[in-house]
Amino acid sequence: MNTVTTRGSARNGLSVPNLLTFARIAAIPVVVGCVYAQSIMDGPLWLRWVALAVFIAAAITDFLDGYYARIWDQQSALGRMLDPIADKLLVASCLLMLAADGIIHGWTLWAAIVILCREILVSGLREYLAALRVSVPVTKLAKWKTTAQLVAIGFLLAGEAGDRVVPFVTQIGLLLLWLSAILTIYTGWDYFRAGIHHLIEADS
Repeated sequence: MNTVTTRGSARNGLSVPNLLTFARIAAIPVVVGCVYAQSIMDGPLWLRWVALAVFIAAAITDFLDGYYARIWDQQSALGRMLDPIADKLLVASCLLMLAADGIIHGWTLWAAIVILCREILVSGLREYLAALRVSVPVTKLAKWKTTAQLVAIGFLLAGEAGDRVVPFVTQIGLLLLWLSAILTIYTGWDYFRAGIHHLIEADS
């Protein structure tokens, strides 16, 4: 692939990594719609498998867009902005839909609340630190947190359909959701500590 062409595409937003990010955002209404049709409108269970398949494809694009952006030198301001937004939209939409479905219920709702609150906190901190021209790199633990979240949501999307194939699929998903919530608290504290550090420096 011609280097000039790929870099030009990256600047105008039509690079492969950006298109993969757009695809991840486009997958959200499909996943939510399938779960809604199956659970709220009492549709067939195979809709759960469709939701899971689309979700897995969207999760894979989360890895591929960063990979191609690096190896093809197609990193862009649009991609850096949209990539974390797409991740948060996908996770938040699925968690809200699973809560409405009743798969996430009782005490497990607190795990979902912790995850959502952390995403809002980190987004606010990143916006504040960006104004100070401070970049907070993503840690390996934060990447493990994201992986645990995506795997947990995948199990929960399968839900009853998954339980009929492999016992305790839903329970495994709920356990992984709690694990990701614990990792979320730890990584969120790292971001908060970095933000407070720069806030104190700015005030002084």
